[in-house]
Amino acid sequence: MAHLLGGETLHLEYPTGVVFDSVTVGVSEGDRIGIVGRNGDGKSTLLGMLTGRIAPHAGRVTQRSGLRVGSLDQTDTLDPEHTVAWSLVGERPEHEWAGDARIRDVIGGLVADIPFDAPVSTLSGGQRRRVQLAALLIDDWDVIALDEPTNHLDIQGITWLAEHIKGRWARGAGGLLLITHDRWFLDEVATTTWEVHPAPGVRGSIVEPFEGGYAAYVLQRVERDRQAASIEAKRQNLMRKELAWLRRGAPARTSKPKFRIDAANALISDVPPPRNSVELSRLATARLGKDVVDLLDVSVTYPRPDGSPDREVLRDIEWRIGPGERTGILGANGAGKSTLLGLIAGTVTPTSGRVKRGKTVRLSVLDQQSGELDAVSGDMVREVVGRLQTSYQIDGKDFTPAQLLERLGFARDQLSTRVGQLSGGQRRRLQLLLVILSEPNVLILDEPTNDVDTDMLTATEDLLDSWPGTLIVVSHDRYLLERVTDQQYAILDGRLRHLPGGVDEYLRLSARQTGPTTTPAPRESPAAQGLSGAELRNVEKEISSIDRSLAKLADRISGKHDELAAHDQSDHVGLGRLTGELRELEAQVADLEARWLELSEQLE
Repeated sequence: MAHLLGGETLHLEYPTGVVFDSVTVGVSEGDRIGIVGRNGDGKSTLLGMLTGRIAPHAGRVTQRSGLRVGSLDQTDTLDPEHTVAWSLVGERPEHEWAGDARIRDVIGGLVADIPFDAPVSTLSGGQRRRVQLAALLIDDWDVIALDEPTNHLDIQGITWLAEHIKGRWARGAGGLLLITHDRWFLDEVATTTWEVHPAPGVRGSIVEPFEGGYAAYVLQRVERDRQAASIEAKRQNLMRKELAWLRRGAPARTSKPKFRIDAANALISDVPPPRNSVELSRLATARLGKDVVDLLDVSVTYPRPDGSPDREVLRDIEWRIGPGERTGILGANGAGKSTLLGLIAGTVTPTSGRVKRGKTVRLSVLDQQSGELDAVSGDMVREVVGRLQTSYQIDGKDFTPAQLLERLGFARDQLSTRVGQLSGGQRRRLQLLLVILSEPNVLILDEPTNDVDTDMLTATEDLLDSWPGTLIVVSHDRYLLERVTDQQYAILDGRLRHLPGGVDEYLRLSARQTGPTTTPAPRESPAAQGLSGAELRNVEKEISSIDRSLAKLADRISGKHDELAAHDQSDHVGLGRLTGELRELEAQVADLEARWLELSEQLE
């Protein structure tokens, strides 16, 4: 493939240390590259050097002649004096840009809810970010570099952006560089993953390439860590658990990366499920009793400033939250998610109906403000954690607060840092620790992925796996919701609706509700276009049946492995019989997965 953009032996350093010493990377036609790594290791700096915003101290950046490179960084570059329309299409007449299908698609997918004549100065931070992203995508670029493009996007917006990017690069032209902590988005979009991380014996960070998206990257990193277990033992165990969860998900997730399923199964053969749901439920009931929080026929309305009829945000909500439930809440921006959390937390009073709380409920909220840290901004981290309880039990083991901080990615020397000097991601880690060590039995997480890198997300999920209580999560991070919660609800048209089909069901319902103006209809394959409604329902039923069969076969295969391990190793006849039965079960799995993929293609 033709070379588009690259860096040769790039070196960059600051008075505080070397960022990169001698890094060489390249982007070719059709590349969609996701960049991952811990906060502070140099992801945005690498992107800045490749796009020309940051000049390296040594080495050089090369570009194909005439290459057009567009970038979205994390700074606001919009002119507050201009309108939304001018920021998007400049002075082009309406008939000109409205006749362009790509421009209409971008506007409908990202900014349909923002008035075109509104001055940029009147927009919220999230709206400005969406306008900035839309303006970039409207233009014609050979290479686009995106730094956290999913910030301030809801799940519908993230799904639209993934489809837009895949459609834009469908013909293998152009290139994409992408920094994101949204692992679902990374898995959907990226064909290659670069990990930026320090390496032993190297000054600064290196860039290590992996084939495929996030799931493929996880497998390859586990293998890398396995080979260097003495150095990377802690990270290996976390990523093996992450991989186990990925393989237990829908077959489509593991059909995308280019790696052998057998290798994945071998790596995770001894890894237990992410959490023991039965034991956690028992512990949660012991801590909480049977009554947690009940929302009984609750409605919430807010008065409008212009005196018109009150705006009904939530209506007729009936939800009985049980001990040990792990629930994800979905909804578009402004749908009422924060109001719902306020009802549960007691900070919002219902207009009608009532909220009933159990007598033993101790509730804590991880919100987006981190206001409790402002009061201790002058204290050192070790002073703050020193005021907490001396130990905390996880999976039957005692951990000190300092050990938990290390588990959440804090280096020991960072314990002497002032709270006010911590980065956004470090503040988020400390905030999470303070919330968990307050020993709540009901925990609410409001957008917990803000300012958090993928390593931190994995560590957080691992910590939550053993947390015995009721968990309620509001997030636009699809991966996190599917990973840490067991059920999902959505706020649609002011009502709370259970989603047996999870996030996919929510996207279908919200697309049906909003129509094509704000959410473009998914592209149908020729097969799906030719199916009747009854045929589509039959396909969906067969897919559900296959999912259940695969789950049962997985249990049988696990049992067969246990039989082989316990069988007399000198009984070669018996071992041969058991091995044959195992191979037969594995063949059934292969046939069912092939059929699943065949059916799923009809629904794409």
